[in-house]
Amino acid sequence: MENLKNWLQSSGIKRVIIFAILVFALFLMRSMINVILITFIISFLMDRLVNLVLKKVNINRKFTVIGLYLFIIAIFTVGISRYLPVIIFEISQLIGQMQSFFSQKHDNIIMNYITELYERNEISSYLEQGVTVLLKYFSDISSFGIQFLISLILSIFFVLEKPKLMAFTNKFKYSKVAPFYNEIAYFGSKFVQTFGKVIEAQFIIALVNCALTTFALWIMDFPHLMGLSILIFFLGLIPVAGVIISLVPLSLIGYTIGGFMLVIYLLVVIMIIHAIEAYILNPKLMSSKTNLPVFYTFIVLIFGEHFFGVWGLIVGIPVFVFLLDVLDVQTTGKKSVKV
Repeated sequence: MENLKNWLQSSGIKRVIIFAILVFALFLMRSMINVILITFIISFLMDRLVNLVLKKVNINRKFTVIGLYLFIIAIFTVGISRYLPVIIFEISQLIGQMQSFFSQKHDNIIMNYITELYERNEISSYLEQGVTVLLKYFSDISSFGIQFLISLILSIFFVLEKPKLMAFTNKFKYSKVAPFYNEIAYFGSKFVQTFGKVIEAQFIIALVNCALTTFALWIMDFPHLMGLSILIFFLGLIPVAGVIISLVPLSLIGYTIGGFMLVIYLLVVIMIIHAIEAYILNPKLMSSKTNLPVFYTFIVLIFGEHFFGVWGLIVGIPVFVFLLDVLDVQTTGKKSVKV
C-alpha cells in the first residue's frame, strides 16, 4: 500500500494524471472548443503584435492594445461588409467553372479520362453539395459570428490586462492547489512555446504564400482572384497538404484558360513559392519546432481531420508538436524533412 502511495505521488505519474484530467475537462467542454481555440489564437497573435509595436515605439501598453484592436476590427468590418458577397459569388463561380470543365469533352486523352472518372464517380453531385453547404454556411454565419465575437471580447480583456492577470494567477503557486497549479503552468508554458509559435508561423507563411501566389495568378491573368486568394490562404494554413489541394482547382482553371502550357507555368510558380516557404520561411519562423517527416505530417492531418474536422487540419500539427515537446521527443536530425 505504501509503495502504491509513493508511486502515485511521484512527479511523473502526477503529471500524467493531471494531464489526463485536463484532456477530460477539454472533452467535457468540446461544445466550446471553437471559442477556446479562437480566443487562444487571437490572444496569442495580438499579444505578439502588441509586444512588437512596443519594441518599436515607446507608448502606453493599454493605448497600444486598444488602438490595434480598433484597427483590426475596422479592417474586418469593412472587409466583411464590402467583400463578403463578392467572395461568396466568386467561390460559387469557381465551383461552377469546375463543373463546366468536367461536363464537356476535351481534345486531350488524359483530360477525357479524368472527365470519365468524374462522371463515373458522380463528383458533380459532391460539388453541388459543396456549393449548397458553402452558401448555407455563409448565410447562416450567425452562430460562428457570435463565437468569434465572444472570443474577440475575451482576447481584448486578456491582452489588455495581461500583466495583472499574470500577477493574480501566480498567487495560486503559493496556495493549497500549488501542485496542481505547477503542472498546469508547466503544460501551459509548453503549449505556448510550441502550439502558439507554430500557429503564428502557419499564419505568417499562409499570408506570404497567399500574397505571392495571388500576385503570380494576377500576372497569368487568372479569373476570380479574390475567391482564389481566400481559398489559397485557408489551404495555406494546412502544412504540406494545403499546397497539393490548392493545385487541383488552380490547375483546372489554368488548363481552361491557357491549356497545358499555363498549367506547367503554374506548377513551376507553385514549386518556387513552396521552395521559398520550405527553405526560407520555415527555418526562420519555426526553427526545429516542426522538423517532422512528411509521412508523420500526413498521418496527423488525416487523423486530425477525421476526429476534429477542419480544426484538425489547422491545429493537428501544432498539437502533435506540443505532445512531442511534453514527451521530450527530439525532432531535430538530418533525416527529417521540414514542413
